Amino acid sequence: MALAELSIPTRRRGRSAWLAFEPWLYAAPSVILIVAIMLVPLAIGMSYAFRDIQLLKPFGGGYVGLEHFSTMWGDANFWNALSNTVLWTVVSVALQFILGLILALLLNRPFPGRGVVQALVFLPWAVPSFLSGLNWAWMFNPIVGPVPHWLYGLGLMAAPDNILSSPTHAIWGPIVANVWWGFPFFAITLLAALQSIPQDIYEAAEIDGAGALKRFTSITVPFLAPTIAITVLLRAVWIANSADLIVVMTRGGPADSTQIIASYIYTQAYMRLDFGYASAISMVLLVLLLAYAATLIALRQMLIRRA
Repeated sequence: MALAELSIPTRRRGRSAWLAFEPWLYAAPSVILIVAIMLVPLAIGMSYAFRDIQLLKPFGGGYVGLEHFSTMWGDANFWNALSNTVLWTVVSVALQFILGLILALLLNRPFPGRGVVQALVFLPWAVPSFLSGLNWAWMFNPIVGPVPHWLYGLGLMAAPDNILSSPTHAIWGPIVANVWWGFPFFAITLLAALQSIPQDIYEAAEIDGAGALKRFTSITVPFLAPTIAITVLLRAVWIANSADLIVVMTRGGPADSTQIIASYIYTQAYMRLDFGYASAISMVLLVLLLAYAATLIALRQMLIRRA
């Protein structure tokens, strides 16, 4: 009888342990898949940063320590790509956000044909980015494209030239293409957030005498702040990592004037076949994006606590 009574708590503890372990068992296939697809290649790629991995030297691959990072420190093309990455990311995110917010505010109001307008606004996001780059490269071509002639007609250019061939202005071509392609992302997410704001709050504020600007700054912005933080975080990381528009439209030229870190990694790995140096640059980009993400997440948590 005593043994039976002692076995009951033991069975209960075993049952509790199994219940605690059971969710991990269900999640194990996904965890194993994530480790196999993401973490293992990440670890291997990071190891390349400390080795001499070149496709034309298949029997090399020796340990070189911090040599790649030392080379990077004196690489003027790397620093040029880093400054271009900041310009590319900040301007693209800012313009995409401003256009997306304006469109979200307009589409949040009922008007005839709103569904058709929404479909047209969101259409660029459905186009693959490399196709968008090809289309914009064609539009910037002064022989077959209209954009140089429009700029010339507005007096913004002395002649209808291709700005993609100008080292001074070429970076703005991919930025324009990126803004056109990416602003629907902000419009979609911000419109969803706007539609979740209770309308009675606006009605109460209007009864209290708050004008449109006051309602926007006191109600709309605080409600949108957490969504803005996470969308800006995601979009900035995606844009900083995106090289397809640059590669399709300019291939980093002319004279490396449009190279960003992501396209410079592509150039080093697949055009110069130096995977070790490309991996070292990738590690620097990873650290910078992690620092940026940590800052934005901390800011978002602060905004949530204040809301």
